[in-house]
Amino acid sequence: MSNATEQADQIRSLATAAVTAVEQANSPAALEELRIKYMARNGEITLLSRGIGKAAPEDRAAIGAAVNEANKSVQAAFDAKKESLGGSAGAAKKSASAIDVTLPGIRRPVGRRHPLSAVDEEIKAIFIGMGFQYDDYPEVETEFNNFDSLNMPTWHPAREMQDSFFTETGHVLRTHTTSFQMHAMQKLKPPLRSFTLGRCYRRDEIDATHYPMFHQVDAIAIDRGISFVDLKWTLFQWLRTQLGPDIKLRMRPSYFPFTTPSAEVDVFFRGRWMELGGSGMIHPDVMRHANLDPNEWQGFAFGMGTERICLARHNIDDIRLLYENDESFLRQF
Repeated sequence: MSNATEQADQIRSLATAAVTAVEQANSPAALEELRIKYMARNGEITLLSRGIGKAAPEDRAAIGAAVNEANKSVQAAFDAKKESLGGSAGAAKKSASAIDVTLPGIRRPVGRRHPLSAVDEEIKAIFIGMGFQYDDYPEVETEFNNFDSLNMPTWHPAREMQDSFFTETGHVLRTHTTSFQMHAMQKLKPPLRSFTLGRCYRRDEIDATHYPMFHQVDAIAIDRGISFVDLKWTLFQWLRTQLGPDIKLRMRPSYFPFTTPSAEVDVFFRGRWMELGGSGMIHPDVMRHANLDPNEWQGFAFGMGTERICLARHNIDDIRLLYENDESFLRQF
């Protein structure tokens, strides 16, 4: 066997060993070590290529062919293994980052109606079911609708600047939704049943049951032969529907300039009686202001604070909680 043949066989054996080692590599790091060993600047196959020039002239062709074949086979093995390991690593990475559909998803906060808005909607549904008509009316009122038409003349304490919010033009932010009575009685012809809901404004000190901006529901019913019994039935039917059939209610005598006789309505709440609002038979003078004959038509009226109804509805002990936008509180409803 010639010297060239022996060298060519050694080169092929080295290439075979290199290919076998590459195929057995199980990580990119192990493959890199083999590349340095065989194919780097001082690698074993690279050194063989440099040694071709030292061979005898008649042996160079055979040795060169063997070296080239070794280079190609080893390089092909490296390329194939690199692609294989890269694909496995990519698949593993992709698998690790994939969404596990068996895990619970991220819960997004769900919007809810504010408890006051929910109570207002309940009130609307109850009164419409009882045959009342709903209408919206202005929050900025004339002094006539807010005071004069309701038997509150210029000297009445409610008209003092320290108790009400007046505009520069002589209008007032309504101090009660009772101001809707003139609108309703002039807009609708009796017999009528009408109610409204909305914001009211007074210069109240903020405490557990008072706020300078608050909400009220006001209702009137006008017909022939209406009595105080009808008023009591309507009030108790509404409040027991909304607050529960076992709720304790009472009516006690009171005074309002726009009703006679008049009564306050209380609910037993958290161990004590809490006032909800006022009620009574519409005063004859209020009827006359609306051009209705009190000898022909009778009616009742009442106005209740919906914040206090909300307190009783949800067992809340402080009205200020309804306005603080505390998410931990609002999420309970």
